[in-house]
Amino acid sequence: MPIHSIVRPLIFLSILTASLPAMGQDALELDRLNGPIVLDGRIDEAAWREVRPLDVVMYAPVHEGRMTEDTEIRVAYDDGYLYMAARLFDADPNGIRSNSLYRDRYSGDDTVALILDTFNDNENALWFFTTPAGVRFDMAVTGDAEGRGPGFGGAVNNSWNTFWDVATARFDGGWTAEMRLPYSSLGFQEVDGRVEMGLIAYRYIARKGERHIYPSIPPNWSMGFAKPSQARTVVLRGVTSQKPIYVTPYVTGGVGRAADLNEAGTKWITDVDPNRDAGIDLKYSVTNNLTLDATVNTDFAQVEADDQQVNLSRFSQFFPEKRQFFQERAGIFSFSTGRRDRLFHSRKIGLHQGQEVRILGGGRLVGRVGEWDVGALNMQTEADAGLPSENFGVVRLRRRVINDQSYAGSMLTSRLGADGSYNVAYGLDGIIRLAPDGYLDVKWAQSIEQTVVDEGRFDFADAGLLYVEYERRGTLGWTYDGGVTYAGALYDPGIGFVTRRDFLQLSADVQYGWLRPDESRYRTYDASIFGHVYFRNEDGSVESASLGHSWDFAYKSSADARLSANLEVEDLPEDLSLPEDMSVPAGRYTFAGAQGRYTLPAGDLIRGGFSVGGGTFYDGWRIEAGLDPTWSVSRFIELAGSYEYTRIGFPDRDQSANIHLLGVRSRIALNTQVSLSTFVQYNTAAEVAIANLRFRYNFGEGNDLWVVYNDNLNTHRERFDPVLPVSQSRTLLFKYTYTFAL
Repeated sequence: MPIHSIVRPLIFLSILTASLPAMGQDALELDRLNGPIVLDGRIDEAAWREVRPLDVVMYAPVHEGRMTEDTEIRVAYDDGYLYMAARLFDADPNGIRSNSLYRDRYSGDDTVALILDTFNDNENALWFFTTPAGVRFDMAVTGDAEGRGPGFGGAVNNSWNTFWDVATARFDGGWTAEMRLPYSSLGFQEVDGRVEMGLIAYRYIARKGERHIYPSIPPNWSMGFAKPSQARTVVLRGVTSQKPIYVTPYVTGGVGRAADLNEAGTKWITDVDPNRDAGIDLKYSVTNNLTLDATVNTDFAQVEADDQQVNLSRFSQFFPEKRQFFQERAGIFSFSTGRRDRLFHSRKIGLHQGQEVRILGGGRLVGRVGEWDVGALNMQTEADAGLPSENFGVVRLRRRVINDQSYAGSMLTSRLGADGSYNVAYGLDGIIRLAPDGYLDVKWAQSIEQTVVDEGRFDFADAGLLYVEYERRGTLGWTYDGGVTYAGALYDPGIGFVTRRDFLQLSADVQYGWLRPDESRYRTYDASIFGHVYFRNEDGSVESASLGHSWDFAYKSSADARLSANLEVEDLPEDLSLPEDMSVPAGRYTFAGAQGRYTLPAGDLIRGGFSVGGGTFYDGWRIEAGLDPTWSVSRFIELAGSYEYTRIGFPDRDQSANIHLLGVRSRIALNTQVSLSTFVQYNTAAEVAIANLRFRYNFGEGNDLWVVYNDNLNTHRERFDPVLPVSQSRTLLFKYTYTFAL
């Protein structure tokens, strides 16, 4: 297709939509505090009495319905901080949920929250909330809370952390909370002494599933209560971000044991490796809206272990990023080309086939320069186990165009090896709001790899990817999306994540959602039909296809249920290997299945969900069931588990298997500073058991002592000759970090 046939319609649509009005109301001038605030959670200072409360309304279960409890939320500022004060009345104080003391772990508690779109870009926001126990939670919202991945749809990064303070208190008729957010932790753009941010504040009463919110946001989206484009624009005047240099040195010590075969391959030898190391991280606010992070000898010893997965497909498994260094405004580095596919995936840095590769150091610069959102990252790894020392680079630029909900941008990534190898990729992207809820998403990306160039195989189209999608966002009424994706056989971004190559995909999703009457036990119903088909570029044959239907029920209690059915077509180009030495011969298969899931109310002391499913599977059958309960034993102890059972059978080949994936977690917190978490996993498909124990003493923000124990156990030792050792690897590490400001 000639390029001008694509560009001309886009130019026309851009001109047509330039006059679309921005959503929202006139900007609200926040009150400046006229006196000091003692952060004790009591809200008894005279300065607070002069601050106007926000006009809070009910968000759920009935939008703008009668609130069963009174809620007062005030937001104000001074020269150094943004503050929130909340007085949260409750006629039954004994019913207030305060289930945990564990930071960043939501356990069905009552909460009060402040969400700030600090650059007022209608796409990204910082989310702070606390519980009656004063537990801190901080997260980062990206993509206008419209993600489609796991968790909150992949739109929320709950691994992000920053510096801030909170205090809470109880009174006879409820509880109170005060937040204090330093400007240096927020980042913002100041123009002529004026700062504009988007603001959402809410209170959640867990036992009732009731949410009060400011501003009044209709429940038209799955995460409308955290949607930056629906935030109220607020104004702060005469503020500047302090520019301290935060320096965080660390020291580690410990011991590791790993079992390796001797040179003859006849015996396992256990190597003991003492660990003593040190490094340093630095954070500096170059301007109000530009932050520099630098790291030397980067260490991630305290990061929680990945969740085990069972892979029954022919595609690579995806694991989310959990390392703190890569969390700072990670949304700016987002360049999604599908549900999980992306041009940049930070887990490609410092990890290879699940094993750590030492990061010697690097830096990151994120923020805004003029009208441009800017992100730059550069990291250097050490040579390791046949891998050369490598340099990883990313540059990301984007800015708003046409209207407040549209943007255009670009990304450049590089992976340069000390041996002369290289992989460079770039991308151009844009999202254009064509209607109040209608968005056109267009992306082009291309990779250039050394071996492809040296062998003379580079082809412009074959090394590229084109992604075009139009969607009507929302959850009520008719919503839909349809798209086309082309990827060439040579498209392979060196620090991206790609599920498959060399295809043309067509996809569509149509759904209808509606609110139930006030007297109904249900809040919403949602019915949808969705499907996709992948064609091979080589001959146009169908490689994969899927057609499905789902029915979702959301209860006013915050419980929810889902029923779904699907029809699949898979054309395997080669045999598919499955756990326990099973396989599926190459060929075309058609199979179908159905699933159901029910999730208990999030505010219950015992919560979680269960699921069942089954159907045909290639030329056999498949049955599966899952359970993931959580029990808040007390505010000090939380127990959680997950169990997935899958049974697969192929009668024609007399093959069958029972696959179990079990996880058990415990979280113990003596207070908000001292905590212990354990995570034990058992995976029969991988024939391993993995234990991860983490003790943390948080002396203060940025001042931590960690004790971490990891053990990888073999559960079927006789599968290998010589017999596998009980423990394949084991580590015990101590880490101490201390942050100070210059």
